Amino acid sequence: MTTTVPRPAPVFDGVLAARYRAQAGADADGFESALGALLAAPDQALPVAPAGDRTVWGRGGSADPIAIAEILRRAEADRTAPWPVPLATAAARVHDDGDRVGWESVAFERQRRLSRAALAAAHTLGPAELGAVLDGVWLLCEQSSWCWPAHDDAPRAHGSVLPVVTDPYLDLGAGEVVGQLAWIDHLLGEKLEARYPGIRSRIRHEARVRVFEPFTRRRDWHWLGLDGDVHNWNPWIHGNVLVAALRLLDDPADAADRGRIVALAVEGIDRYVTALPPDGAIDEGYAYWWNGACRALEALDILRHATGGVLDAAAIPALHETVAFPHRMHLARDWYLNLADGQARPPAAQPWHALHRAARAVGDPDAAAHAAAHRDAGEPAATETEGLGRLLRGITDPEWVGAATDHSPLPRDVWLASTQVLVTRSRAGSAAGLTLAAKGGHNDEHHNHNDVGSFVVASDGVPVIVDAGRPTYTLQTFGPDRYAIWTMQSGWHNVPVIGGVEQRAGAEFAASGVEAFVSDAATSLSLDLSRAYPGVAAPWRRTVRLDRVSGRVTIEDAWPSGGSADGKRTWIRMLLAGEVRQDEASVVVTPLDGASSVRITWPTGIRAELVVRELDDPMLSHVWGPQLTRLDLDVTTRDHVVVTVELDQTNAEDAR
Repeated sequence: MTTTVPRPAPVFDGVLAARYRAQAGADADGFESALGALLAAPDQALPVAPAGDRTVWGRGGSADPIAIAEILRRAEADRTAPWPVPLATAAARVHDDGDRVGWESVAFERQRRLSRAALAAAHTLGPAELGAVLDGVWLLCEQSSWCWPAHDDAPRAHGSVLPVVTDPYLDLGAGEVVGQLAWIDHLLGEKLEARYPGIRSRIRHEARVRVFEPFTRRRDWHWLGLDGDVHNWNPWIHGNVLVAALRLLDDPADAADRGRIVALAVEGIDRYVTALPPDGAIDEGYAYWWNGACRALEALDILRHATGGVLDAAAIPALHETVAFPHRMHLARDWYLNLADGQARPPAAQPWHALHRAARAVGDPDAAAHAAAHRDAGEPAATETEGLGRLLRGITDPEWVGAATDHSPLPRDVWLASTQVLVTRSRAGSAAGLTLAAKGGHNDEHHNHNDVGSFVVASDGVPVIVDAGRPTYTLQTFGPDRYAIWTMQSGWHNVPVIGGVEQRAGAEFAASGVEAFVSDAATSLSLDLSRAYPGVAAPWRRTVRLDRVSGRVTIEDAWPSGGSADGKRTWIRMLLAGEVRQDEASVVVTPLDGASSVRITWPTGIRAELVVRELDDPMLSHVWGPQLTRLDLDVTTRDHVVVTVELDQTNAEDAR
C-alpha cells in the first residue's frame, strides 16, 4: 500500500517538537528522518501483546480475567442477535430534524460489538469467534462512510445529505474506526489472515482511501488548529491516525510514508500541546478532558513505546499539570464541576487506567489516587464502551489491574488562571460542608455557554446552585442557532440580567479585573462582569467568597446605580437542583443524593420568583431529575446586594 504524502510548509515548531528534536538528536530538517529510524517495526509498535502471546491472552494469562469473563459472556449473547445496521434514513435525518442519536447509537453499538468479538477471539482463538470479528470488520469496510453524519461536509461540498464515497471526510468517527481496525489487525491480524486470506489487505485499502490519503491531501481540516484554535478533536483524531500509521503501514514500500504520516500526526498533536495552558486547564471542562488532553497523553505514550522510550513528553509542564485536572474539578463521589457542554454527573465508565498510567509517568500521586479511587477489584479493569484500544490497554496494564482502591485527594483550593476557574472547599480531603466554584473567562470558549461570572455551590459535594449542562446533541447544537438552546443562554446560568440584557457569545464578551484571593480563613473570586453584556458600560462587580470560619458562601454584587430608564428589569438569578421551599426572604433547598440542606438568603424587600423548568431530555434529567428551579431576585432599584448560602440551621449541627 503506497501513499504519496506531501509535506506542507511551514512545519509547526512547538514545545513538543523542541523536546523531541533534543531527545532524537536531530535538527528541524532532520527530525522526520530521525523519527522514521526510531520507530519500531509495525508488529512491535503498539504496546499490547498480540493474541498469539498466550501468556497474556490464553487461559490463566495476565490480561484481566474479570474483564475477559464479562466480555465473553456478552459476546456469546451477541451471537444470536443480528448485527446493528446504521441506516441511510437515519443519516439523512441529521439534516432533516437535527437528530444525531438515531444513527450514532446504532453505529456505536456495532463498534462495541466488534470490540467484544475481538477480545473473545483473542482469548479463545476459536473459529466462531474469529468469524464474528471478520463479520464486524467487513461491515465497517462496507459502510459507505466512517464519518458521523453530523460532521460530514457532503451537504456543503456536494449538496448531498448522504456521504459521498469518493470524497471521504476525516472526523472523530473516521478516526475511531481506523483506530479500531488497526488495533484488531495488531491483535488478531495473523490469525484472521490465516483463516480468511485477504482481510488484512482490505483493511489497509480502506485505511488508505478513507484516512491516510485525505489526512495528507487536505490540510484545511478545522481540527488541525492551523488558525491557532485547537480543541479536543485535534489529539483525538491525530492519536487514531498515529495508531493506524504505526500498525497498518507495514509494507516495506510504505516505510517513508509511515515516517511522514507519523511526523504529521506528531506535528498536529504538537499544536494541541503547545496551546495547552501552563496550568493544564481545559476550557471545555472535565467531561471533555477525557477526549482532549487524555487523548494527547495516550497518543504520546504510544509514541514513547514506538520509539523505545527515546521520545518522552512526560516532563512537559503543561502535560504534567493537565494530569491533575480531573481531581481538581472533582466535587465528591461522581459529581464534578461542569463547564461548557459538560455534565455535572458524567458517565462513570471512563478510561481511568489512562489517567493512572499518565499519573505514574509524570509522578503525580494525587492524580494516581484519584484514578485508583475508581478501581474496584471486583469489576472489569476496562470495558468496550471506552473503545477497543483503551480496552486492550486497560486490561493488560498490570499496575492498573492490580491497583488498590484509593481515595480522591479533594484539594482545598484550586485556582486555574488560564481559564479563570476557582474551586474551594472548607477543608482539604473532605467534601463535607459547602464547596464553591466560580469562573470568569469569556464567551468564545470551546463548547461555550454564555456564563461569564457564573458560580456553583455544592453541599457535601452535591451541586445545589448548579450549571444545568447540555441537552442531547443535535445539529442545532453546533449550528448558528446554538444560543436558542436554553441551557446555553446566560439567562439560565447563575449570572445577572442587567436592564433586560443577557450575555452574548464572542471572545470580546469577557470578564475583566479578575482577582482570586486564597487564605486559610477564606477564598474568593472578584471580577467585573459588565463587558460580557452588550451595551452595558457601567461596571458590575461580583465577588463570590467561601468563609471557612463560618462555613458560609456569599455572593456580593455591586453596580453604580439602581433603576432603569426604560423600565426593563435587572435580576440576579440562580439555578437550583433539589426540592425548593420558599420563605419570606430565603429559600431552603434539599439537595439530591441526601446531601445537607442549604438556605439561600437575600436582603428583605427584594421580590423573589421561582421559575420551574421541567426536564424532558434524558441528558439533563439523568443528572438532575425531573426539574430544575430558577430563583429570580428583582434588584432593579438596588445598587448592591449580598446573597448568603449556608447549611440550613436544622441540619448544620449534623453536618459538622
